[in-house]
Amino acid sequence: MKRIITVQDISCVGKCSLTVALPVISAMGVEACVLPTAVLSTHTAFKGFTFRDLTGDLSAITKHWLQEKISFDAVYTGYLGSFEQINLIHQLIKDFGGGSTRVIVDPCMGDNGALYSGFTPDFARAMAGLCAKADVIVPNLTEASFMLGEPYIAEGYTKEYIEEMLKKLAALGARRIVLKGISFDDKKLGIACYDSQTQKITWYFHEKMPQSFHGTGDIFASVLTGALVRGFSLDKACRLAADFVVESIRATLSHKDYNWYGVDFESVLHMLTVVE
Repeated sequence: MKRIITVQDISCVGKCSLTVALPVISAMGVEACVLPTAVLSTHTAFKGFTFRDLTGDLSAITKHWLQEKISFDAVYTGYLGSFEQINLIHQLIKDFGGGSTRVIVDPCMGDNGALYSGFTPDFARAMAGLCAKADVIVPNLTEASFMLGEPYIAEGYTKEYIEEMLKKLAALGARRIVLKGISFDDKKLGIACYDSQTQKITWYFHEKMPQSFHGTGDIFASVLTGALVRGFSLDKACRLAADFVVESIRATLSHKDYNWYGVDFESVLHMLTVVE
């Protein structure tokens, strides 16, 4: 069985980060191992959440793995909360990457034109340095703009603008780019994928859902990672990830009193257990 190590925080309630990565990757028939960066009582959209930083434990955990000669088919990182954690992931990639081990970085640090609370342009530059070590990166338009040090454009951009952004992101060092949240009209939302070796760009658009939810980016990246490790092409993996997110939102909105803090992805996990 293929094995992934995913590095993210745990929000005990909230359907994001590790609490979605574990079931999603497992449903795809891949072993999901975790390196938790922090424990929160809920995700940050709740008020008064508790937070415990686990940065001090990370090196001891990975040292033990090295002693046990544990290897991974992929290293997948999500939300990282500090420069120190980014530096630790550089070492993690050095220790467990290489060869056929894929490195997938989801640079979770912003959306809608702004960085999340506590992050700075310097942090975005440090994240760009981590993305340089990745085989695949999965930014949204906000994260891409900050990593490139360019102004964020919310709408009115062209296909040529997105293509140029993909190539600039690839110039950071990652071989393949998956750029999320692209829209050229008010009916469709999509992704663009770029392989720097073949210079091929593929596009995939789906219905723009009427409601957005916390954690869907984590779900997308988790499905993408599981699919890539299963041997899917980048294009097929992106399509599966996007379709799964859409169906998760659709399932959530089908309930009159739907969950405000996350999507009901559990009810559509069967989409992932039968994929070939």
